[in-house]
Amino acid sequence: MIKPAPYVCLLGITILSFTSCNQSNTASELTTPELVEKYANEFLEDDRIHSVSIAIYNNGKKQTFHFGEQNPGKNNPPTDSTLYEIASVTKTFTGTMVAKAVIDGKISLDDDIRDYLPQEYPNFAYDGDKITIKHLITHTGGFPNFPPTDESKEAFWEGLHEVTIDPQPGTEFRYSNTAPEITAYILEQVYNTPYQQLVKQYIFDTNKMVNTKFELNEKEQDLLIQGYNGDQEPQEHFRNNLWGGISGAHSNTIDLMQYMEYHLNESIPEVKESHKNFFSTQYDFDIGYHWNILNIDDEICYRHHGGIWGMQNWLMIFPESNVGIAVLSNASFQGNVFSPGIDDRLEDLALSIKKNL
Repeated sequence: MIKPAPYVCLLGITILSFTSCNQSNTASELTTPELVEKYANEFLEDDRIHSVSIAIYNNGKKQTFHFGEQNPGKNNPPTDSTLYEIASVTKTFTGTMVAKAVIDGKISLDDDIRDYLPQEYPNFAYDGDKITIKHLITHTGGFPNFPPTDESKEAFWEGLHEVTIDPQPGTEFRYSNTAPEITAYILEQVYNTPYQQLVKQYIFDTNKMVNTKFELNEKEQDLLIQGYNGDQEPQEHFRNNLWGGISGAHSNTIDLMQYMEYHLNESIPEVKESHKNFFSTQYDFDIGYHWNILNIDDEICYRHHGGIWGMQNWLMIFPESNVGIAVLSNASFQGNVFSPGIDDRLEDLALSIKKNL
């Protein structure tokens, strides 16, 4: 597949193309646009991948880059206006709102979650041990990955009576798309405001993320990129029938740079709080307020992956070097023993760029 020339936006200056990288140069000798082009072109060598958008915040300098084509064979590269489903990166909004609720004195991390729920759940315990807010945000509450039903909020609550908590809360990381929806509901109760409105008021509006929304109008739907699987088959867009604590937000590269800048400013109380480290998982990362926390090249990185039908993305921030990177693609496929999946490929793309900035 022939990939069209990249669309690049550098601090508001639109450049439709630029000279290809000098392949004799090492990555450390390249300018940022050349560096990004080099690694993006390598990423797009896989014909299952149609496009990639990249946002970089580097010590106050904001740059966005777009390569490939939104639809196979259409020669229509993404732009700064292109909206992506950011999937589980939405969980970092939930975590940030919990951090704010702690700062505001609305909740305590040690609170029993049953104190806030609309029904009695005697099953939400393990040998008498309660499940706390901290267990919810660190995926250590013993909840299943997916709830028994997510067809509606009412069905969600009824289905939770079937859940058996395992293992003991606070002892093991088990990724859960059940717990963050409970968290979103609790935030609604303590602020007496719908969850999505809370996120809009305290995160989107505060940081001028004017294009980041849960619900899209007709015009915005036209900006939402089509997602594809590994066989180039169009995939349906995700529809969340619950609160939106796990997924459902849409964003673009411009807004994600605003969000990275926000989370790189630890003078903001809820940002500093949200970067606390609560639990060492059995994997290569620790976890706090939904941020995965790990050391990369002797530097702390806070990051989260988002994957949904037809789309994948990573968002990473490095406070010590004041750098943030977001990489997004409208393709989704799993890896195997012979070839990595697109989540791993996107991770490699982001880290290769960061290492050579």
